[in-house]
Amino acid sequence: MKQPLAYVHPEAKIADNVVIEPFVTIDKDVVIEEGTRIGSNATILEGTRIGKNCNVFPGAVIGATPQDLKFRGEKTTVEIGDNTTIRECVTINRGTAAKGKTIVGSNCLLMAYVHIAHDSIVGNNCIIGNATQIAGEVVIDDFAILSGLVAVHQFVHIGSHVMVSGGSLVRKDIPPYVKAGREPVSYIGVNSIGLRRREFGNEKIREIQDVYRYLYQKGMNNFTALEAIEAEMPASPERDEIILFVKNSKRGIMRGYFPE
Repeated sequence: MKQPLAYVHPEAKIADNVVIEPFVTIDKDVVIEEGTRIGSNATILEGTRIGKNCNVFPGAVIGATPQDLKFRGEKTTVEIGDNTTIRECVTINRGTAAKGKTIVGSNCLLMAYVHIAHDSIVGNNCIIGNATQIAGEVVIDDFAILSGLVAVHQFVHIGSHVMVSGGSLVRKDIPPYVKAGREPVSYIGVNSIGLRRREFGNEKIREIQDVYRYLYQKGMNNFTALEAIEAEMPASPERDEIILFVKNSKRGIMRGYFPE
């Protein structure tokens, strides 16, 4: 399954049925599991771990050293889950001493020209649109969708089931289950279409909407809104996830949208 025109380091661990196309470069200390395809001119560098049944398209570079001046050559990794597609010219840098690894989960789609910087964590079932740029130590939770040309500031946290509009500049944390857009990036409603596609019922979606009414539509600051949510709404996994996200936000959550 390996083309003679590809270079595979003898210390790389490649499963028997991995397909390696011409002009691929695979460095030492690389692990690629069964069923994965590596397209022509892709470069897989030291410290990369790629799971089962992934598809890496031509020109992708996975495992390059971080674009971080604090990096001192420490041994770090990039870890890609199973069934993930990495399209043309995607770049994924390995970690630094800060966290030691950059992670992309399973069942993800990274479209062409996406960049994922050092120590970032992308969850499972995420879609990252064309030319979206993700800075260092960003966390993106499961089922998030970032449209094309999104720029994400370092240390930002994007919650699960979020939809981010194309061209957004994301400087603040985005809590789970919402749509985000405009400039500056703002709350523009609950991601009800995405939630229905993932089999959230109408009652659960209304509950999530009620939580965000406290946070964004009742004129309260975050501290007061969280107190009101905890006092007036029954506990549920979704309610508690939103509360914990806001309480743990280090950069602060995005603003509400107030039309002029």
